[in-house]
Amino acid sequence: MTQPFPFSAIVGQEEMKQAMILTAIDPSIGGVLVFGDRGTGKSTAVRALAALLPPIRAIKGCPVNSEKAAQVPDWASLKTKRAHDMPTPVIDLPLGATEDRVTGALDIEKALTKGEKAFQPGLLARANRGYLYIDEVNLLEDHIVDLLLDVAQSGENVVEREGLSIRHPARFVLVGSGNPEEGELRPQLLDRFGLSVEVASPKDIDTRVDVIKRRDAFENDNAAFMLRWQAEDAAIRDKILTARKALAKLKTTDSILHDVAELCLALGSDGLRGELTLLKAARAFAAWRNDTALTRAHVRAVAPMALRHRLRRDPLDEAGSGTRVARTVEEVLG
Repeated sequence: MTQPFPFSAIVGQEEMKQAMILTAIDPSIGGVLVFGDRGTGKSTAVRALAALLPPIRAIKGCPVNSEKAAQVPDWASLKTKRAHDMPTPVIDLPLGATEDRVTGALDIEKALTKGEKAFQPGLLARANRGYLYIDEVNLLEDHIVDLLLDVAQSGENVVEREGLSIRHPARFVLVGSGNPEEGELRPQLLDRFGLSVEVASPKDIDTRVDVIKRRDAFENDNAAFMLRWQAEDAAIRDKILTARKALAKLKTTDSILHDVAELCLALGSDGLRGELTLLKAARAFAAWRNDTALTRAHVRAVAPMALRHRLRRDPLDEAGSGTRVARTVEEVLG
C-alpha cells in the first residue's frame, strides 16, 4: 500500500498546513475547516497529517483506543489488555454514512448466530483520541450534523436504542473540507470548528510547475521521493512533540488576554468561543515557534484563521471575512 503524500512536500497552502499543525499541538483548539477550490490539496493535506502525527499509546484491540486498561469499556470484552503504540487514528466520515454507521448499533451477526445482545461500535468510537475527517462537509445530511454537534459538545457518544444503552468517550479533532460553491455550512456546525482556512489554486506558473513535479515524482518514483521527504516530516513531528511539552510552561499576561477580548469585541463575534479559540491557537503557535511568552505577534498571526468564520455578515461591507479580520487586527493591535 502506497504511503500518503508527505506533509512537508505539499507546495504552498501555508495557512492550511499551519492550522493543522496547531490542532496537532493542542487538539482542544477544536478542529479545522478548509474551504476552497477543487484540486487544491485539501484531502491530500489531511491524509498527509495522519502519517505525520506521533503515535498514541492505547490498549490493543480496544474499540475506543483507551489509553489505560481501566478505561476499556465493559462491552469491549477484551481477553487481554496490553498497551501498544498505534498510529493516531484519522477516520473518514463518508457523506452517505447512516446514523448506525456513525454512532454504532446492535451487532446483528452476534444477535442472529449467538443470540447475544452486543454493541458494534461506529466511526465515532474509532475516531476517539484522533481525527474525524469529513470531505464535502457542507453537503452533510442535517441529522448527522445534529448528531456530531451533540458529541462534539459532550465528548461522549450515547446510544439508546434496540435495547442497548451504551456510552463511550468520543473526543476527536474534527477536520472538514468543502467547496463553498456547492453550499454553505450550517452556522451551528461552523461554530464548532476552531480554525477556518481558505485555499485557492496557485496563480503563478513556478508554483504550479512545482506541484506537478512533486506529484509526478510521488507517483512514478515513489521510493526515492518518500526518502527525500522523510527527514522533513520527521523534523515536523519532533517539533510538534516539543511544542506539546512547552505549551504548559508558556506565560500569558493579562495584557494579552485584554487584547484577545478587545479584538473579538471589535469584530462582533458571538459568545466567548472566539476568544478561547484565539487564545489556544496563539499559545500553540508560540509553542511551535519555541517562544516562552505569548505576544501580540502570535495573536496577530492566528487571528484570521481563528475568527474569520465567526463574523456576522455585513451587507454594507463587501470585503471578505479574512480582510475584515486583518483590518480590525491592525486597528486594535496596531
